[in-house]
Amino acid sequence: MTRNETTTGTDAPGPHGYAAARLRLLQQEERSGPPRRAALARLTDDWLTGLFTAAAVRTGVRGAALVAVGGYGRGELSPRSDLDLLLLHDGAAAPAALAALADALWYPVWDLGLALDHSVRTPGEARKTAGEDLKVQLGLLDARPVAGDLGLVASLRTAVLADWRGQAPRRLPALLELGRERAERAGELPFLLEPDLKEARGGLRDATALRAVAASWVADAPRDGLDRARRVLLDARDALHLATGRATDRLALQEQDQVAAALGLPDADTLLRQVYEAARTVSYATDVTWREVERVLRARSARPRLRALLTGGLGSQAPERAPLADGVVDADGEVVLARAARPERDPVLALRAAAAAAEAGLPLSRHLVRHLAATAPPLPVPWPPEAREELITLLGAGEATVPVWEALEAEGIVTRLLPAWEHVHCRPQRNPVHTWTVDRHLVETAVRAASLTRRVHRPDLLLVAALLHDIGKGRPGDHSVAGEAVARDTAARIGFDQQDAGVVATLVRHHLLLVETATRRDLDDPATVRAVAAAVGDASTLELLHALTEADALATGPAAWSAWRASLVADLVERVAAVLAGKPVEEPVEGAVGAEHERLAVEALRTGGPVLALRTRAEEPHGDGEAAPVGVELLIALPDRPGVLPAAAGVLALHRLTVRSADLRALELPDEVGERADLLLLAWRVAAEYGALPQAARLRADLVRALDGSLDIRARLAEREAAHPRRRGVKAPPPRVSVAAAGSRRATVIEVRAQDAPGLLHRIGRALEESAVRVRSAHVSTLGANAVDAFYVTGADGEPLPPERAAAVAREVEEALGRPRPDSLRAAGSGRGLGVVRGPDTLEGD
Repeated sequence: MTRNETTTGTDAPGPHGYAAARLRLLQQEERSGPPRRAALARLTDDWLTGLFTAAAVRTGVRGAALVAVGGYGRGELSPRSDLDLLLLHDGAAAPAALAALADALWYPVWDLGLALDHSVRTPGEARKTAGEDLKVQLGLLDARPVAGDLGLVASLRTAVLADWRGQAPRRLPALLELGRERAERAGELPFLLEPDLKEARGGLRDATALRAVAASWVADAPRDGLDRARRVLLDARDALHLATGRATDRLALQEQDQVAAALGLPDADTLLRQVYEAARTVSYATDVTWREVERVLRARSARPRLRALLTGGLGSQAPERAPLADGVVDADGEVVLARAARPERDPVLALRAAAAAAEAGLPLSRHLVRHLAATAPPLPVPWPPEAREELITLLGAGEATVPVWEALEAEGIVTRLLPAWEHVHCRPQRNPVHTWTVDRHLVETAVRAASLTRRVHRPDLLLVAALLHDIGKGRPGDHSVAGEAVARDTAARIGFDQQDAGVVATLVRHHLLLVETATRRDLDDPATVRAVAAAVGDASTLELLHALTEADALATGPAAWSAWRASLVADLVERVAAVLAGKPVEEPVEGAVGAEHERLAVEALRTGGPVLALRTRAEEPHGDGEAAPVGVELLIALPDRPGVLPAAAGVLALHRLTVRSADLRALELPDEVGERADLLLLAWRVAAEYGALPQAARLRADLVRALDGSLDIRARLAEREAAHPRRRGVKAPPPRVSVAAAGSRRATVIEVRAQDAPGLLHRIGRALEESAVRVRSAHVSTLGANAVDAFYVTGADGEPLPPERAAAVAREVEEALGRPRPDSLRAAGSGRGLGVVRGPDTLEGD
């Protein structure tokens, strides 16, 4: 019989009937979650049972069964889930009849466009394959009969479970390693902006692995909240399947609002917080369970040696208990309560145990944490000095702080100690440069700050400010302003006096001040330095703020800190420290530049054309002591004239140079007859997108052609875009252009915030020229996909713009950037109109 002649049982729907019933079920909005998954599994069971029954009669095959394995075996069918099926047989049927039975099952599934993972095996073959392939064995642990010989399936399940339990000492370590490899590939679900709900750490695969561990009888996973966490992840996957119509497990940004709506949630952030919370529950249960597995397996392997050493009647020995702090001991590599501890009478015990665990590099026993959460009395407010000191000890332990803090969070102890923490708990960060959620970023910042405590006189204030610096995120308004009040109240709650609480509040309020000023403002402008000094107030706070800035950047992600940015911040700190020490701010000498700039400027003045130099920068020490490449510095000097900025940007685009930073300055030098000549100096930090750097002579030749109009940069970039169109992503928010308040006394500061994109710097330059302003200096910076650039501009008379005129220029530039880009500016790649990608130069939103 051909596959087109396949018939179904009279009591089960045919392929078309099944498809229609399946569609009706998936369209029932009131029926979702576990009931819908179970109903879909039952509907599929009925259909496959009809197929199997009819085909078994037709082919004469006896001693066979259709078995659901994996997620289908658990009765958890999502809308686009694969059907994992095993055709189990006793080996008595003829191969041709068995093949005909299999065809009668598999082809109707394929005809409906359903994904199918199938196999045909005897019980012996199934056990042999499971012994060789861990993934097959995991699937068989959830084997469930759909149709056919139930006894055959039952005997296989019994044998597979016995094999699994007998092989646990060998198979469980392999399962642990499989999870680690998967996490390395897919990342940690609780911190990803576009998480893979199945493969990432804390996802559905890990939840399934916990079931397998429980089936081994070696250890059992914590049950509290685990079923609910699995349900949250499965519900999100169901909604994702229905929203996309695809069998995807990655919760992409563009799908999150639709998925949230389908789940009845107000927005995508609420969805992510719910998913993150579920994933953390799975991750914590995974950590606890595998720690117990390793303990049990270690104990089992030690028993034969122990028996050889023991004489009759001595029995086994209890784990040695080593005191760590008052009320807690180390027992078999975990921190547990001492026998004499009285947690119901000791409100500081939770912090004391956490600090001791972090200092010793040991995990907190889950039973200890649960017992403390249930019985420990609340701390008095303000906290006693011992509690504050234990918190500082915990925060100062470095990397060991993280798992201890996670254990406290898992049982709700952190939010009991610090109520403001609830607002940032599991809060996503929409800026892709951030590696972590808000709460984890705060802990990571404290971890980084712990390595900087030797640089400051008050390490306690540094660590607490690190923990609280983003505590205002998610509240109305500027998170730094909102966080200032929250940090002041929290510091007072912890037990700091009014003066110290004020310092913590100041650090939180201005935690972005140094990096934003250093990368976006002209440090040679005395007004810049004086403004920072006024905000900081004193040298001690400046010292703390410098360390906090570095810790914050290092904790944000690899794109947020560099030796170049560190040098800018250090330069600013040195200048501000001088002001705070009472030293006068020296007005910059007009035209004063470095030796290399001066040489190029003199040569440009002599030749009347552009002069270029490419200078390789040596590697400089990074904030963590490692060397970090600074890149190649491209210096350009040329007589001042219209169109320099967009022309230079276009030339670099044509040569596929990645620009990490750019600085433009205007200066005057006396010419041969003693008149003042206007020159422009451009300093770019660049790297080749791929291949070798172009020669300076080639760059100069193209710049000359661009300036005289013989090189049509816009047309050349358009040709590149046509040949290699850029992939379109999620729609970016509109650009914003504003006048920086009190930015400078010598110029008006126009600040541009926009999505980093090809043609951006070129368009900004053209818009400023069309507004008839002169660019005295420019400070170009990016963070991930966000551009934050500052342009110091004056009128034709060299004076700052009147307020009305400045506002008009800002509007004109914003309108120019908001208009659709001409095709000629759609350069391939990205990078501020340079057709390339640049590294970040700001810490926007940290």
